[in-house]
Amino acid sequence: MAPAAGNKIIARGEYLARAGDCVSCHTAPGGKPYAGGLYMPTPFGKISTPNITPDQATGIGNWSDDDFYRAMHEGIGRHSEYLYPVFPFPWFTNVSREDVLAIKAYLFSLAPEYAPRQPLKLAFPFDIRESLLAWRIAFFKPATPSLGDNIGRGEYLVDGLGHCGECHNRHALFGASDWSGKLEGGEIEGWYAPQLTSGGADSIQAWSSDQLFTFLKSGAAPGKGVALGPMRETIDNSLHYLTDDDLNAIAAYIKTATANEQANVPRPSAPEPTRNGGEIYLSHSAFCHTPDGKGRPAVIPALAGNPAVTASGPQNVIRVVLAGLEASHGLAPMPAVGVNMSDNDIAAVVNYVRTSWGNKAPANAEAGTVGELRQETHTLLAGNLPNGCSTIPDPRLSKILEGVRGQGADLATLLPKIDAIVPRLRDGGAKDDDIVNALTATYCRELINDKSLQQPQRAALLGNFSILIYGQIREGGNANTAPVVAPGSGR
Repeated sequence: MAPAAGNKIIARGEYLARAGDCVSCHTAPGGKPYAGGLYMPTPFGKISTPNITPDQATGIGNWSDDDFYRAMHEGIGRHSEYLYPVFPFPWFTNVSREDVLAIKAYLFSLAPEYAPRQPLKLAFPFDIRESLLAWRIAFFKPATPSLGDNIGRGEYLVDGLGHCGECHNRHALFGASDWSGKLEGGEIEGWYAPQLTSGGADSIQAWSSDQLFTFLKSGAAPGKGVALGPMRETIDNSLHYLTDDDLNAIAAYIKTATANEQANVPRPSAPEPTRNGGEIYLSHSAFCHTPDGKGRPAVIPALAGNPAVTASGPQNVIRVVLAGLEASHGLAPMPAVGVNMSDNDIAAVVNYVRTSWGNKAPANAEAGTVGELRQETHTLLAGNLPNGCSTIPDPRLSKILEGVRGQGADLATLLPKIDAIVPRLRDGGAKDDDIVNALTATYCRELINDKSLQQPQRAALLGNFSILIYGQIREGGNANTAPVVAPGSGR
């Protein structure tokens, strides 16, 4: 093969690996890309992802083309072992051999990384790979890839490398995707992936093709919503890198998706809450989101008609209440107001929001679900990250912000310094969203040093601080006089 042809195949393989979002699963936190080590929760237990760099001892350096294609197409490893379906081979079976081998060519172009696979943490009998035979007989059948133009290309990406059904399909037992519920919405890692087909209350079929394209490209569609949870990661690591033609093809295919009749069967509602959700909303959220749920254009998103709010499952709204939201797409940050609320109150206000202002989602948020998600929620604005505070990914911002470290948590001391630093950050090319989040992370480090503060106090201070900085940057006024949102108030 001529070098130019080889380079072209490698470049195509890199693009296809992006489309498959391979790096997200095969990279441990703080680890080398594609060297594996990420633990993924599954119905079988926790499974560590393998090293897929070309290291011959611990990676795939000894794999042949046939070995690699068999793993992708049939879910069978190099030594004829069954692969666990956390590896999305039920979708990758729809990918052509040519595209699969282009991905292999790209992976083999990477620097080898010595990274032995971490032990699997599986319950009996799933720690015995042969037990997967029954799963395969029940749920898996190799496919014949089908290529096409526009809508056909969109279907090829959605049902293949994109493995969108991994999150957006209804799910059966043991992690199998229920293809009779294809793209009809499902739960994934404590988040709810909304319905992509027509007919459901949480469907995005009412979006225009342009709105859907914009969302897939950037993570936000004006007037419709912002990507949350796993979808945010998918856009940042995968969809953001796809060509406009491929994103338009995905949007075109999704617009043709129709639901199974069972998808629209009403779902049971949760019991009536003991406290009025409307009262809770007025005391925690109405100041920012407004009493009619319409929000503030270009600053705070509307809750009325918001697809994240009207999804069949309440998980996304609960998560946002508990976790808060950092500044993004020019929108204001949202404090993690749920840190200071009871599980019952969160369930009540979530049900209120999901059934008010014309929203017709089921009132199915329950205190038990809130409690479970609370245990899993660790964010900067909630003040409970395992390592204290988030890192600042941009080294330029980090260096400039060294000047505000060590000043204590006294806002009267910090704010004058921040007033002087913001212009320097902007001159360095930083976006306003990044400035707000980086300054909040810097302030978090000051709060962590104050051992007298408990998590609810840290969360309230971080929420107030992030909104104050957002207002200062947006309005260009004096941070010393910018309005501070009272602790416990919402976005």
